Amino acid sequence: MYLTQPVLAQLIHMFVTSRLDYGNSLLYGSSASHTRKLQMVQNAAARLLTGHRNSDHITPILRDLHWLPVDKRIIFKVLLLTYKCIHGLAPKYLCSLIDLYRPSRPLRSGQTMQLARPTTRSRFGDMPFTTAAPKIWNALPLDIKTACSVNSFKCKVKSYLFCSHFNCQALRSVVWSYALYKFHYYLFI
Repeated sequence: MYLTQPVLAQLIHMFVTSRLDYGNSLLYGSSASHTRKLQMVQNAAARLLTGHRNSDHITPILRDLHWLPVDKRIIFKVLLLTYKCIHGLAPKYLCSLIDLYRPSRPLRSGQTMQLARPTTRSRFGDMPFTTAAPKIWNALPLDIKTACSVNSFKCKVKSYLFCSHFNCQALRSVVWSYALYKFHYYLFI
């Protein structure tokens, strides 16, 4: 019995990508050796879905599938949690971990939705959500931070991370138009 491409894609998303994303935000800031095994699982799933050999380079395959690598998926998850915390959509215990930056006097930086970043003295101090979220959030462009809904934010962040990883300046307009198409498609279903 053979599986069609759409059925195989659905099975991979059900059993592989859901497990890759489960709790992966805890791996932010850890060494590459911790995420390498997860990346190998994602690479195998991509090759299985597309029918490529193990000797084929994985970057074009992931780009064609519009899949973020594991390290970017971790950043995506942290950013999504941060967005939900800022807008009061996350549990209270998470919302209490981050604060918006409020300068002592009127500054332009007070209008950029920056988060207050606690100081740390070691690399391990940058790993918890309280320091990782502001570090990643403050690096985002303002138009992504001011997204009007969670779905819009997801599309913009995925496109931003996708283009930053795959260095697709030429593909940026294609990815944005695809993201907007998907967003509008889900709005009207």
